Formats: sequence, C-alpha cells, structure tokens
Amino acid sequence: MRIGIDVRYLSHGLVGGVHTYVERFLAALLEISRDHELILYADTKCPFEFQDLPSHATLRLIPYGNALRSLANDVLLGRAMERDGLDVVHFPANVGIGPRNARTVLTLHDEINIMPWLEILRGHPKNARTIGLMTYLHWLSTLSVRRADRIVTVSNYARDQIIHYGKLAPERVVAIYSAPPPDVRRIEDPDAWLAVKARYGLNRPYILADALKNPGTLVRAWARLDENLKERFQIVFFGRRPDVSESVHRAVNAGYATFLVRPEWHELMVLYSNAHAFVFPSWIEGFGLPVLEAMTCGAPVIASDRGSIPEVAGDAALIFGAEDDSTLARYIRSVLTDPGQREQLRRVGYRRAAQFSWGEMASRLLDCYISVAGSAAFSEIKACGADCAV
Repeated sequence: MRIGIDVRYLSHGLVGGVHTYVERFLAALLEISRDHELILYADTKCPFEFQDLPSHATLRLIPYGNALRSLANDVLLGRAMERDGLDVVHFPANVGIGPRNARTVLTLHDEINIMPWLEILRGHPKNARTIGLMTYLHWLSTLSVRRADRIVTVSNYARDQIIHYGKLAPERVVAIYSAPPPDVRRIEDPDAWLAVKARYGLNRPYILADALKNPGTLVRAWARLDENLKERFQIVFFGRRPDVSESVHRAVNAGYATFLVRPEWHELMVLYSNAHAFVFPSWIEGFGLPVLEAMTCGAPVIASDRGSIPEVAGDAALIFGAEDDSTLARYIRSVLTDPGQREQLRRVGYRRAAQFSWGEMASRLLDCYISVAGSAAFSEIKACGADCAV
C-alpha cells in the first residue's frame, strides 16, 4: 500500500500539541510500516526535522516561498499528490483536501474549527488578523471534514463533539488516543534543578500552570489561600507566546507569579518534576497532552472537568469545574500542605500515563489506513482511474 502523509508541521519550525502529534506518530509509524511505502510531503520553509529516513519512506518537498504560498498549498497539495498513485492520504493537522484518486484520512484534533463561526470568534481576540485566520481555518476545516473518508481524533469526547458539530455518521469518526512524548521523564538531577532555578529566579516552591489555559481561575483561587501559603509558595506560568491573559501579568506584577515564555523542553521537564502540583484549568481540550506530560514527570495534577480531561486523567487527578475557583483553592491548599496526598497523586499519575503509547497509536492508525484503502467501492474507483472518482 502507498500511503501519503502531509508532514509540513515538521518543516515549519513549530512547537505545540499538533507538532508533537505529527512528530511522534510519524516516528512510531516509520517503525511498523515497512511492508508499505510512505510518501511524506513537506515544504521548504525550514529544514525537515527527520534525518535518515528508512528505505520505505520518501520525502517530497514542495516550494514554500511565503505565507500566502503556504495557504495555497493547503488546497493544492492534493493535486501534487495525484501523480504518486497513492492508496490513502493522511492529513494529520486539521485540514487537507486529498487527491481524487486516493482515499483521505483527516485528523481533527478537536471540534473548535468546525463549530459555528460566531462561537469560534467569541473565544478569540477580536483583531483583523485573528478574525481572518479563524475564518480561514473554519472554512477549510469544514471543507476537509466534508471531503474526508475517515476522520481520526484523539479522544472519545472529541469524537462526540465532532460528530455533533459536523453532523457526521458515527462510523466516519474514530478515536485513537495520543500519548506523552517518548523522551518525557522525571528529572531528579539536582544540578539540573539548580540551573533552572538560577536561570528563572525561582526562590520558592511552586505550582506550575500553562499561561494560555484559563489562568484567570487559578489567579482567583490563589487569592483565596491563606496568607502564609501565598508567602511560602508561588505560581510558575509557562507559555508559547507572550500575549497571554491580563490576569497572568497582574499576578506577576503582584509578586506571586513568574511567567516563562517558551522554556526549553528539558527545562519544562525539570519544572514538571519539581512542581508541588500542575494546575490545568483549561476550558476545552481535544486530548490534554500536558496532563500526561505532568504525570509522567511525577507532578500531582489538578485539572478541570472540561473536554477530554476527565477521560484522559482517569482517577489520577483532582478534578474541578473550570470556573470553580473555590474548589480549586481547596485542592491547591490540600496538595501544598499534605505530602501524603502529593505522593498518592504522583503514584497514580505514573500508572495512568503509562497506559498511553505512541506505538499503540501508530498501530491503530495503520489499521485505519488499511481499512479505508480496502473499501470495496474505492477499489472499483481505483481500477477505472481517477476520472471516475466521485
């Protein structure tokens, strides 16, 4: 079987959840797909991240030029794929229009891009660039979903939401769990911790939080803590970009929080490993990878009840309502003051995170490719050529 995969996320110098997904599933898939031929489609914006591809994988580079050309490639890539005689094509990053002569698998990580347009805009800054980008992604994601033969997503919660908003037949959508990066681990090296402490001026024990994931609830919960706890501990926020909620900046200016912009991956593992807790009050998650990253590093997890988080966390986290700062404050107080509870959460977190595997994910994804490409109706279309495709 000839499998085409859009891997432009690995030639754009990106970070974040979708990049991690593409990077990790591809590494695992390359190991188990040697009976098939993989054609990988990247562009020339940045050097492709994978070196020394195995013999059954071929890299195709398409011109980048500028951001406008990248947008054009979102639509035109399928035409470039047609000449390779593919059986199935996978678009793993929410958008993609496949060639007429191949089946298409689309990974849609959550429902956000296919929700009603006004609902999408409600949750984002109201400036021309953001409105334009959200409008474009809504249009292309909706079209991609309509055209895909099979939609893969990352949790049962996301599957239910995608079926609902996309008005899709349930058999078209399958949930395949992601997993923590294989290099994520607890770091107990005291020198590594001293280096991170010194670089970022961390002079108090802390709880760790993502600055982009509903930090306002955490800031309100912090205000409810006893004064002695607020004096002894601090919040360490991290984020991919500096333009975060004003509540983060207020907390930093008040002296009880630090905000780290794009810490290195090794540093983030050190921060997870030494945190008294990782607090994740996110409003919506298709999967919630930071929860498993924190558990793998041994951080006790306190997380919201939104999206897929309860499904992924299982019984290994303290769960609260995303806007319930009172319950969150109670959980934070308990974890900061009770070493026994921290150790219990750490122990069940290790066990829960170990249940998720990129190897298992890649195996199920390959089964999905084979199932889609083996459709009887599609085999008839392939036999008579692309001109009779519908």
